[in-house]
Amino acid sequence: QATRVVDGGAYFYGANVAVRMGLRVAVVTRLAQEDWGAVHKLERLGVTMLAHPTPASTCLRLIYPTANLDQRTIEQTSWAGPFTLDDVADVQARVYAIVASSVRGEMPTEIVAALAARGAPIALDVQGFIRVLRNGTLTLDDWPGKEAVLKHVTVLKTDAVEAQLLTGESDRRAAARQLAGYGPREVLLTHSGGVLVYHDGVCDEAPLAPRQLLGRSGRGDTCTAAYLSR
Repeated sequence: QATRVVDGGAYFYGANVAVRMGLRVAVVTRLAQEDWGAVHKLERLGVTMLAHPTPASTCLRLIYPTANLDQRTIEQTSWAGPFTLDDVADVQARVYAIVASSVRGEMPTEIVAALAARGAPIALDVQGFIRVLRNGTLTLDDWPGKEAVLKHVTVLKTDAVEAQLLTGESDRRAAARQLAGYGPREVLLTHSGGVLVYHDGVCDEAPLAPRQLLGRSGRGDTCTAAYLSR
């Protein structure tokens, strides 16, 4: 019943969490000059911003047809283009969190491999590799060649729907186990009731119990950032 324009994206949500948990945080992002306000907001929190200007920002339109916020359509109205090796050339970190891609093609495979070669753990969200743009709308698709990327990943983030798409398994534990078989040391799987972590052949689970739930945008990003930061 209303339209709002907000700063969003995994880099924005994730950095907010990590810096508030007392960590030194740097963000590599690409956006248009007119959207630089998001950069300044994170800088004021103490985040080191490595922002690269582009002709357009990646902008998404999220449409909620009902009061159920889990039902939504996502349209991409503009795109900042893919990240490049030059974008990450000067970054050295204890952990690399590649959670910022919104659509397939935004995070090339060679960047994942280049960061992995630096020896630090890498976290990756499957979202940016299985979301594809069809007729202006983002839809989920299989991930051909996933083995070449996942062999570099330490922590893999997925949700229950994405995990079933990638593995064919409706059982969350079986899906997480299969995804770990591609190389990730830990699989972080979120679902409507909570979080599952698969590691070393063991599944641990915890409920999500927010004091208040106002929406779903950024839920996975903040969960991933909190897990990695802790």
